[in-house]
Amino acid sequence: MDRIAGWWDGVELWIAGLPFIPQVVLVLAVVVPLCAGVAIGLDRGLSAVLSSPVFEWLRRNPATVSDETPEKS
Repeated sequence: MDRIAGWWDGVELWIAGLPFIPQVVLVLAVVVPLCAGVAIGLDRGLSAVLSSPVFEWLRRNPATVSDETPEKS
């Protein structure tokens, strides 16, 4: 565990030592694909869960939203 912590400290110091623009580019190059992967994984996982037979009642009886607005007096 100390090796991993030491490696991470080195990476962190290297990134902190870069000028601002390369820091932004590097972080975006890592964070954007990571967030996209998490979003795709959550989308597929939730789609699989919500399409299971357990949620059949939800597909048969969707919540209805009334278009009527209450009148103000």
